[in-house]
Amino acid sequence: MPLRLEYSSALDVGRARHNNEDAVLIDPSLGLCILADGMGGYNAGEVASDMATKVMRDTFRQWLLGLTQAPAEAEVAQALAAAAQEANRQVFTAANTVAAYAGMGTTLVAAVFERQHVWIGHLGDSRAYRLRNGRLSQLTRDHSLLQEQVDAGLLTQEEAAYALHRNLVTRAIGVEPQVVLEVHPHDVKAGDTILLCSDGLSDMLSDTQIAQVLEINNSLDGQAAALVEAANAAGGRDNISVILAKLH
Repeated sequence: MPLRLEYSSALDVGRARHNNEDAVLIDPSLGLCILADGMGGYNAGEVASDMATKVMRDTFRQWLLGLTQAPAEAEVAQALAAAAQEANRQVFTAANTVAAYAGMGTTLVAAVFERQHVWIGHLGDSRAYRLRNGRLSQLTRDHSLLQEQVDAGLLTQEEAAYALHRNLVTRAIGVEPQVVLEVHPHDVKAGDTILLCSDGLSDMLSDTQIAQVLEINNSLDGQAAALVEAANAAGGRDNISVILAKLH
């Protein structure tokens, strides 16, 4: 890892929910960040998100420990996908064997920093962004019914912002026996900030508003706290979770 990384995260229940079903995990030793937004019955969503983040981290770590030489970049993507599949297997099994966990699942977005790239893997509508020179770019494309309708020309982006079914995801951990993590590399350089977030942030704030909050605050902890505060000020209709990773 040629660049030094600084991390911060924030979790908030929001203003409309009684429990927090999001989970965040940062492992600096692996250059790995994972964020999950759980769904399901009472307490089951938070079980799914917590299980998925930890199983994915542990599986990815075991793969790294088994290496005898530095991995090729394509191998990092394969390892991320395999770790997500193991998380899916365990969440799916729990959902189908424990009555209290029936129907649970979770979105997931993960970032692995490797050399001059960050590998982003995601399922569902939790997102990854890159802030570079004041410009915020969305690095993921939602796996959601809403995004499919936008892609098909059935809805404009403006109409999508007010759609009632905006939280119906088409891909998630724990829903089917097999899952395919979408993984892509993105270049990174000193000064970049990578943001992972649940839809509790991206549904409340536009990309322009997110960028403005990040630009106003200098410290990473301040940025994370300010994003949560802004999402709550805009309504806080869902749990809000963010992970920030800045490259120096």
